[in-house]
Amino acid sequence: MQYIMTFFWTFLLTEMLTYVVSSMNGSEFSFMTGLMLSILATIILFILSTLITDEHAGQH
Repeated sequence: MQYIMTFFWTFLLTEMLTYVVSSMNGSEFSFMTGLMLSILATIILFILSTLITDEHAGQH
């Protein structure tokens, strides 16, 4: 469930960001661009969450 909700919120925020940026640039909104960026951002978040564990957070 954690992975699904992480992807859902990443997808939602990335699509909003894609819409706003494309609107400001005056270009056409592309749903697939936002989808690909959200998949990439979700994978990066999962990798970072495995690299940063509780024991590493306590050391700094």
